[in-house]
Amino acid sequence: MGDTNGVDQQRGDEAVRFTSELIRIDTSNRGGGDCKERPAAEYAAERLAEAGLSPLVLESAPGRANVVARISGSEPELPALLVHGHLDVVPAQAADWSVPPFSGEIRDGEVWGRGAVDMKGMDAMMLAVARAWGREGRGPRRDVVFCFTADEEDSAAAGADWLVRHHADLFEGCTEAIGESGAYTVHTVGGQRLYPVAAGERGTAWLRLTAHGTAGHGSKPNRANAVTRLSAAMARIGEYEWPVRITPTVRASLLALGEATGLPLSAREVDDPGFDADGYVARLDPAAVKLVAAAIRNSANPTVLQAGYKTNVIPGLAVGEVDGRTLPGAGSVAEFEAVLDELTGPDVEWSYLHGTTALTAPVDAPIFAAMRAALLAHDPGASVVPFSMTGGTDAKQFSELGIAGYGFSPLRLPPGFDFQGLFHGVDERVPVDALHFGAAVLDDFLSTVG
Repeated sequence: MGDTNGVDQQRGDEAVRFTSELIRIDTSNRGGGDCKERPAAEYAAERLAEAGLSPLVLESAPGRANVVARISGSEPELPALLVHGHLDVVPAQAADWSVPPFSGEIRDGEVWGRGAVDMKGMDAMMLAVARAWGREGRGPRRDVVFCFTADEEDSAAAGADWLVRHHADLFEGCTEAIGESGAYTVHTVGGQRLYPVAAGERGTAWLRLTAHGTAGHGSKPNRANAVTRLSAAMARIGEYEWPVRITPTVRASLLALGEATGLPLSAREVDDPGFDADGYVARLDPAAVKLVAAAIRNSANPTVLQAGYKTNVIPGLAVGEVDGRTLPGAGSVAEFEAVLDELTGPDVEWSYLHGTTALTAPVDAPIFAAMRAALLAHDPGASVVPFSMTGGTDAKQFSELGIAGYGFSPLRLPPGFDFQGLFHGVDERVPVDALHFGAAVLDDFLSTVG
């Protein structure tokens, strides 16, 4: 079911144009409320209104706007489906780029600019599909709720979190959702094409560490040095080897990747308490390794150090920050906290800066089968595999409404295209052909899933 007629071509062309035009709207999120998504929200609402829909533009604070539109399905007895994409992007330093990062330039068959893959390309495909339905007088089987959010690149407080707390009624009936970071082509060394669909996310555990000590002159001995205490704790955290924990999503991922890449693994083997997960993962194709290596354990990476104001003054306070991530599972957070207590020791306190719950979604559900079918219809011979994201998305906030989230933003990418490296990276871009493919797959999936 490829793009075979003018209708399909128009849908793909609009996905490309909308990606470019959304990139030109600078929605850089610098954190702490420093972002204005409203112009991009108005742009999305205008495109939806042109398709005959009645989108709501909802501001959580001045300039911090979200868009929600519901499309009625032909089978109202089915549960509704949420499709979400964020409008904000991380900042970009123009001097580092080959093209101006907010130009939306189309060069060498690619759309360039901040947000091309994260995730204005998906936003554009959503708009293109909605407009194709409007032109052709067709639609989905389920009710579909399109949601364009603010603030995903910070805390989601002005976006998905605010919508969940103040406008939960807009998502009534939604049991499942699709969003970013999944269904893109991964090429193996052996020539296989994989499409990883996210069915889990590690939880967020951003931490602040505080060390107190005795202030004094830098020339004198000081065994209560706050900088030393903090540095030692941060080093212990950074060097700690977290134990392997195989979650249901990662279990399914290992089985599927092994089958797809010629390194078969039985359920009995992976369930064996003596299973050497690290050893098995190391034998996988390098492309497959990237999908599972960071998802088999908790992690904690020191990222920020702040202390002192003068070279010859020992400060009485030192502060650090750590990016922690936790696996799904009842005991994962408790294990994480117990390890942090041990690693920080008696002289360093730690607390949460920001935390979210880890997620897992069933891979044996009909919706996963429908995603697989839509991808394989457009790329026969590929393999669709579940995986667990190492980071997080707005799916965490929507999960508070009982909505199971999947990462499904389809793109067919050429070999050698460093998709993951372009997230928050320099010279972010997306192939024009990938957007045509993605809009077609998204249309098929949303039109047929029951």
